[in-house]
Amino acid sequence: MPRSQLRVYYGPETAAATKVQNHSTEHNVQLRLGEIFPLLADAVRSERTWLRDFEDDEITISMDLYEVILAYQHCRRPSA
Repeated sequence: MPRSQLRVYYGPETAAATKVQNHSTEHNVQLRLGEIFPLLADAVRSERTWLRDFEDDEITISMDLYEVILAYQHCRRPSA
């Protein structure tokens, strides 16, 4: 029986993401939100357990996006 050869998938070779290295050993990737929205929405809908691994991670967003999210959150609240 032939042995299967497994490889680590690092994503598409022509990724549009730009890698940025911090002064620490940590690596960050900058990309457009539009590139990850569909993937995150699908992961949330599918209740993927790996999302919990990142629940405590901090992200940086622009102030205008933050204000839009706050307004959306306010509009979604049920009426008293």
